[in-house]
Amino acid sequence: MEDNRSSNYCSFTNQSSAFQTFSLITYIPLFIFGIMCNVLALWIFCSKIQKWTETTIFMVNLIVADILVVLTIPFRLYATLNKWHLRSELCKTVLCFYFVNMYMSIFTITAISFDRYLAVRHPMKYKSWMSPMKASVICCIFWIILSTLTTIRVLASSDYIITTCFQKENTHPFNFSPVFVIVGFVLPLLVITFCSGKVLMTLRVKTQLDTYRQSSVKKAVKIVIANLVCFVICFLPIHVGYTIRFVADSLKTSCYILEKVNEFNHYTNFIASLNCVLDSICYYFAASEVWDVLAKQKFKLLQCKS
Repeated sequence: MEDNRSSNYCSFTNQSSAFQTFSLITYIPLFIFGIMCNVLALWIFCSKIQKWTETTIFMVNLIVADILVVLTIPFRLYATLNKWHLRSELCKTVLCFYFVNMYMSIFTITAISFDRYLAVRHPMKYKSWMSPMKASVICCIFWIILSTLTTIRVLASSDYIITTCFQKENTHPFNFSPVFVIVGFVLPLLVITFCSGKVLMTLRVKTQLDTYRQSSVKKAVKIVIANLVCFVICFLPIHVGYTIRFVADSLKTSCYILEKVNEFNHYTNFIASLNCVLDSICYYFAASEVWDVLAKQKFKLLQCKS
């Protein structure tokens, strides 16, 4: 162990053939569907919806973040299949894009959950508490904070010559890693779980009181549950991987273990990126504004055929 860690550096340049095959099979469809779904959703929100609400602003912000995450996929695929022969500055830039927009997705999903909570639990006070302007300010604050923090993270963890990208090459523990895990995932998860639980309780009461709206309420319940499940499935593994890597670096474990942790984190990166497509299904196309637009387009199409 001492020989492997004497230089505080392990070689992570070799990717297994199994993971390279996995990347080719999964990342290419993910890139195609991610671009198609998010561009379609962005087109609907920006060109077809007349009235912009708080939810609309949050969803457009989520679309932009998801698109920017998807745009990093070609670079991740290149880094998986080859050594990083491109400039180190490009790698750091792409990493900043990835981390900023991944956590922007997490924070925006949290904001959407809290917005739903206020609308359902406090409908009379909702309009005075929330407005499109306040939603825009919240999104701007998210961008400023996350851009600053992720830039610090990338620069602090990239002090060595970059031969690979999208993985931590040195064996020094990144001291801010627990902060990103707690603030960037654990706290949002607690907020989303609390808000989703309160919304589900309210919706179930409305189902019992209003039998005529049972079908719409049941649909809303399924959407809330699906959003929570997707959030956990997509973002829990990658933050577990970050935590394991921080512990492994802190305990000065062997390079063999660190290589296995790195390989695990490669798979969790894909799972986290899968959220970009699932957002389109769980959020955009479940929104009433989107269905209204699609219904109008279908009606116009039928008129043209007639």
